[in-house]
Amino acid sequence: MALGMIECYGFATAVVVADAACKAADVEIVALDKNKPANADAVFVPLVMVVKMEGSVAAVEAGMEAGIGEAKKRNLFITSKIIANRSPEM
Repeated sequence: MALGMIECYGFATAVVVADAACKAADVEIVALDKNKPANADAVFVPLVMVVKMEGSVAAVEAGMEAGIGEAKKRNLFITSKIIANRSPEM
């Protein structure tokens, strides 16, 4: 089981990213999390979201590719990470 995370700007973008990932591969969206940078109160910082998905390594890789593509099309992609074989304790 793999875990994939895509960080992007905006809630609507996160929903589009999650939709693209699910349509591209057999992944399950396990969370849409809001991140708040440490200095967000000092300056205007747009909403940062993380889309988290699980599935086989191949499925997560395909879902991530599709989701990242959607975020990049909107110039709202920040970063991504795949944990290919997470610990059984998680």
